[in-house]
Amino acid sequence: KIETYDIKNKISEKKIYKSSITIAKPRVVIAAFPGTNSEYDMYNRFNENGAEAKITLLRNLTQKHLIESVDEMCKDLKNSQIFALPGGFSAGDEPDGSAKFMVAVLKNKKVKEAVENLLKRDGLILGICNGFQALIKSGLLPYGEIRELNETSPTLTFNTIDKHMSKIVQTKIITNNSPWLSDMKEGDIHSVAISHGEGRIIITEEEYKKLFKNNQIATKYVDLDGNSTMDSQFNPNGSYYAIEGMLAYNGRIFGKMGHSERKGKNVYKNIYGNKEQNIFRNGIKFFK
Repeated sequence: KIETYDIKNKISEKKIYKSSITIAKPRVVIAAFPGTNSEYDMYNRFNENGAEAKITLLRNLTQKHLIESVDEMCKDLKNSQIFALPGGFSAGDEPDGSAKFMVAVLKNKKVKEAVENLLKRDGLILGICNGFQALIKSGLLPYGEIRELNETSPTLTFNTIDKHMSKIVQTKIITNNSPWLSDMKEGDIHSVAISHGEGRIIITEEEYKKLFKNNQIATKYVDLDGNSTMDSQFNPNGSYYAIEGMLAYNGRIFGKMGHSERKGKNVYKNIYGNKEQNIFRNGIKFFK
């Protein structure tokens, strides 16, 4: 049913993605929170592909630390082209579920304004795993802005299996209409690591159809034949319509559950498939 709808309603329009500004070494702000665990992988991937990345730590030991951290993050965003939210378990996924602490920071008046200004000047935003959860729960995905959600808004919740999952999955590129996916082909399949307890995307049929037609469904979990699936062996969190990644703001905001940053020489040597999903290189190339 999923495959039939997708094939019939696919829009294959290809856009050319190039920023209005050219920068030799784009600056990247990586926002790390208490509980984040993938910031250094992300930092290394951006830097080795030609960016100048900085990890900005949100410190919350005291109110003074918190205020100083927010001010530092806003200052860094003002001087950067890419904002990245890495994976992990911010604030231990408490209280009341994943990414709530990250979302509270994104909704801070100063941070919200800094993010809006970043987007206005052709900036890019990336969220992986916990970062993806924050993008969805803040409204940046799929709406392209920090806003309050309603009862029909997509959300993320506990895996169907009701426990943390850590494995390699196969994901397929559904659209490459994004700076982050510009050098990939629709239908490309990658082997990507996942590690999460709350990765199941919940979305209404009406909202799914709307996002699919708008080329906002970026990547999906697929089986060995390349078909999107609800089989827990291949879609371990039970995401509706097998969604793994989504887009917003003309493809400039990208969020996904799979850890594309967890790769390197001699990593996953005994794992088959294409593990080279270099979204970081593509994001940097947008400004070249």
